[in-house]
Amino acid sequence: MGNMTLFHYQTPAPDLTVEQLLKDKWQGGKKTVHLMRMSKSVLDANNEPIDDWRTPLAAGTELVFTFPEAISTYLADEQSALTVLFEDEHILAVVKPAGIATHPDGPGETGTLMNRVMAYVKKQGGNYAEHIHRLDKGTSGIVLIAKHPIAKSLFDRMIEQNVITRTYIAEVDGHVKRPKGTIRLPIGRDRHHPAKRIVSTSGQSAVTNFRIIERKEDTTIVEAELETGRTHQIRVHLSHLGHPVTGDTLYDGHATEDGTYRLTATALAFVHPFTEQQMTINI
Repeated sequence: MGNMTLFHYQTPAPDLTVEQLLKDKWQGGKKTVHLMRMSKSVLDANNEPIDDWRTPLAAGTELVFTFPEAISTYLADEQSALTVLFEDEHILAVVKPAGIATHPDGPGETGTLMNRVMAYVKKQGGNYAEHIHRLDKGTSGIVLIAKHPIAKSLFDRMIEQNVITRTYIAEVDGHVKRPKGTIRLPIGRDRHHPAKRIVSTSGQSAVTNFRIIERKEDTTIVEAELETGRTHQIRVHLSHLGHPVTGDTLYDGHATEDGTYRLTATALAFVHPFTEQQMTINI
């Protein structure tokens, strides 16, 4: 399979070499950058390979990036719909319904969000799609998808550095007294229950900011914003406060009639690393 052009880019400033752009500005992984160099994956505006990666480029130089062997192995699930909230040459923002996993646990598995995404990408002639973060199976909402390996590398680092603001809406049991607050409690594995997480002094640091949106008869609607992204973080933190997510029986929430729990990832905000524009994506 030949190279596929994935995006065009205009250099914003002079004195930036191709190597600096890929390695330093975009934090491209060594393997990806090496593969791109060997396969002459960086072209000029006339689609001619740029062989000199160490000479500074003039501001406004147009580059065309292609990626050899950038192929994801998810099976395409063409039977299920996919809601796309945002798309450009670098990323997709899609909605994961409650009740399906973000990605397969093993080869050949289908029925997950990434199987739906792969079908969508393949219809557009693409072969690459990788999730940048995950949502629990029972949580619905926005998931970011990388459309090429450099985007994957860059957004992974943005997640690690907590520069992507992730906002959730939860309905929780009972009446939360404080109108807003910050929960700073480390989260670790529950040794007695492999699927559970607990507040644990030996766990990883975890920070959740919250504010009350609405008080109902027996529940409270809470907006929560993650500063860290630990497994089950919002569910564990709110349960520890004595207000588990409604329907989240794993963490002692009151069961719901439909068996789901009330937690949705409703917004993402970040500075787009390629366009340098402030982005906010909402459901």
